[in-house]
Amino acid sequence: MEKENKTTGKVVGIVANLVMVEVDGPVAQNEICFISLGDENLMAEVIKVVGKVAYVQVFESTRGLKPGSKAEFQGHMLEVTLGPGILSRNYDGLQNDLDKMEGVFLKRGEYTDPLNREKKWEFKPMAKVGDEVQAGDWLGEVNENDQPHKIMVPFKMKGAYKIKEIVGEGEYTVDHKIAVVENGDGTETELTMVQKWPVKVAIGAFKEKPRPFKLLETGVRCMDTLNPITEGGTGFIPGPFGTGKTVLQHAISKQAEADIVIIAACGERANEVVEIFTEFPELEDPRTGKKLIERTIIIANTSNMPVAAREASVYTAMTIGEYYRAMGLKVLLMADSTSRWAQALREMSNRLEELPGPDAFPMDLSAVISNFYSRAGYVYLKNGKTGSITFIGTVSPAGGNLKEPVTESTRKAARCFYGLSQARADSKRYPAIDPIDSYSKYLEYPEVQENLTKNVSESWLKEVNKAKDILLRGKEAMEQINILGDDGVPIGFHETFWKSELIDFVILQQDAFDKIDASTPMKRQQFMLSKVLDVVDSSFSFNHFEDVGTFFKEVINEFKQMNYSEFESDKFKQHEKALGELLKKQAN
Repeated sequence: MEKENKTTGKVVGIVANLVMVEVDGPVAQNEICFISLGDENLMAEVIKVVGKVAYVQVFESTRGLKPGSKAEFQGHMLEVTLGPGILSRNYDGLQNDLDKMEGVFLKRGEYTDPLNREKKWEFKPMAKVGDEVQAGDWLGEVNENDQPHKIMVPFKMKGAYKIKEIVGEGEYTVDHKIAVVENGDGTETELTMVQKWPVKVAIGAFKEKPRPFKLLETGVRCMDTLNPITEGGTGFIPGPFGTGKTVLQHAISKQAEADIVIIAACGERANEVVEIFTEFPELEDPRTGKKLIERTIIIANTSNMPVAAREASVYTAMTIGEYYRAMGLKVLLMADSTSRWAQALREMSNRLEELPGPDAFPMDLSAVISNFYSRAGYVYLKNGKTGSITFIGTVSPAGGNLKEPVTESTRKAARCFYGLSQARADSKRYPAIDPIDSYSKYLEYPEVQENLTKNVSESWLKEVNKAKDILLRGKEAMEQINILGDDGVPIGFHETFWKSELIDFVILQQDAFDKIDASTPMKRQQFMLSKVLDVVDSSFSFNHFEDVGTFFKEVINEFKQMNYSEFESDKFKQHEKALGELLKKQAN
């Protein structure tokens, strides 16, 4: 993609970080250029071309930039460097290694290498001389923080190649020649462990991309039980300030069935990003017993960085995710928050003086978000192995308004909606996911239904729908009680309400800071839901409406104690027995 004679130009207009450059040759959409400002070179990306003028968004502060400054176009799009050594790194949106940078603030025009070029990796070949290979095929692997990091034929290479030579088992740096491949014309290409790929283009090194069908266990009951997300699925978590988005993200990152976790902080406030840097290295990984940071990559962008860098950060994160998916790994990508990314798109659209859409967001906001979400998914690789990217974004709607354009556009693209409720958060019902407004469209997929029936239980879907129905009936009963008063409704209304509260307290509410209750395997979720529904199906005799609340509070307490006990332990069975006696005493 590199050009021999690079196009140059000069700055003719500046609007904040939108710069107009008059060019002397061809330029392409999304091409990268560097604008000279004294000793510094500012990286920018072409977002619009009109005649001889290229409109570029600069990823740095443009303070001090003047018309007449020189620009040089690089002949390639914004690219990420892919190779061993990405895990447990902290990058910015342009994949600069933040740990290599000095000072409290990032210096303008300073770019660092994302990989360690000196470190030697233990390479084990998987292909041999004479093998026919194509883009994305595995040549060998190295051990990266206990993850099998596959060294692949670069994704940019088109057509079939024959391996002419490949190195044996041994220690090599990422820039060492590990293979030579030859195409049909006899042209030879040397390959190393490093390759580059443009972030705005999806990596297509797979054979097939079916609809997701396997449940992704997160250990969070209100997600797994009521509204499950699939491996390779998409979901989003909208919610106002203080409703527990960060804790929920940490819980999912820590417990979900994923090999790699990527956190993209795209324009969050600096203190929230600092929280990720300080807390993630300390989190214990329940799967390996090591630190969670060892299989995590952080792409950090704070709200005081230029808006163009926010957009880059989400694409950089997704491209790195696609790279690991091509290795046959399960990737979990969390973006916090995509509202800031959409705000960056709005700012650039306004500076380009484009026709505004709702709330001044770009007219094509919905298409941009859908296009991005579509890059997640479950894939079959060319060698028969599978890989996946499960994408969960958070949205921070202004004033908690779930009807604003970013939430509405994301709702069209994502298949799971986990709406956080201010009322639930205020009453300390965590996770504050609203059980009635939230949904998972994956439950409508026949292949997902079949998978759940086979792997959880035959009656699972019927039980889940029944629990949702009881929650809705309970909400209706509560509204009637509030209007007519406690003694103005029949006792049956109180019973309906308390049965929905039983599901709420036992299934929906969870203690993220308790060792046992923090994560619930599906076997335990299935047992507890069946147990709760048995109570719901039972009929009880009550003389007064106050007796209903007193009885169900005791039942809820026994269930809560079961949640805090090891599954099927003596303590667990003890509370189960006490529960049985309590129910027998009150039964008709």
